[in-house]
Amino acid sequence: MVDAIFCKKYYILEKAEIAYLRFVLESYDGLAFVRTLDKTGALVEVAYPPSRSADAEILLAALEQETGMTETATPAEGMYQPI
Repeated sequence: MVDAIFCKKYYILEKAEIAYLRFVLESYDGLAFVRTLDKTGALVEVAYPPSRSADAEILLAALEQETGMTETATPAEGMYQPI
């Protein structure tokens, strides 16, 4: 199962901040990946390898402060296609 190789967190943020979040996360090559699950509700999924979890979680905490994004519960199974 592919999902087991990534740690995942889900966030709600302002729609205008999605591009910035993507830009920052993808600038750290291989640290984390982001995909928009619901562009209307501005729900994103951030996935990162367990080997990079310490760095990813530090960066995500800083981005929460900077962008106002809020961690939310994992969406119900089957609601979105897995990566």
